[in-house]
Amino acid sequence: MDVSNALYSRSSIRAFRAEPLAQQVVHDILDAARWSPSGGNLQPWKVIAVSGAARQEVIDVVAAALSANPRGEEGDRPTYPANLWDPYRKRRYELGEQMYDLLGIPRDDKAARFARLAQNMQFFGAPVGLFFVIDERMGYGQWAHLGMFMQSVALAAIERNVASCMQEYWALARATLKAHFALEEHEMVYCGMALGYADKNAVVNQLRSQRAPVEEFATFAGW
Repeated sequence: MDVSNALYSRSSIRAFRAEPLAQQVVHDILDAARWSPSGGNLQPWKVIAVSGAARQEVIDVVAAALSANPRGEEGDRPTYPANLWDPYRKRRYELGEQMYDLLGIPRDDKAARFARLAQNMQFFGAPVGLFFVIDERMGYGQWAHLGMFMQSVALAAIERNVASCMQEYWALARATLKAHFALEEHEMVYCGMALGYADKNAVVNQLRSQRAPVEEFATFAGW
């Protein structure tokens, strides 16, 4: 598969088959992704991959933490800015409505929407979870480099017919995850990624978010 087709075919999968994912496959994906660019070759990322009992331990410890504090743990790295503005707010809203429409969950069914959100904690059924760790002292540049690495992971997975979903949901339990993984003083979990084989019969996997056309975000000069 060429790079363009991988970019077109990648999507956030929110329902996976229970089929195990071999450790060697995960290793090969990370082995390819490690060639991602980073300024000064800092490579400011670490990855924790969990499966089996280790995966369940993460689910259990985070479930306990969020049961005690459903709004999540306080931190200085929120997933979205406060009072998100358009067009970003509109895009986020539309994506959520598209997903819930597909699932047949009306807006006023808060319990069903919350239950759907909580599927994040189960990695949407994926057999493998990846957690991306960065030193919190790093600057904006290094966070961008981590993002490029994560994109490389997703594309390397697609090449191997492995699906993924990047999960910022885990930011709700960063303190709990830091303790659980015994991270160093300045290390933190940025987010997670569900990894496995897509359930092609799941209606939620029909969701394809829209993208703004090039003309909306790019300016060309000198031609």
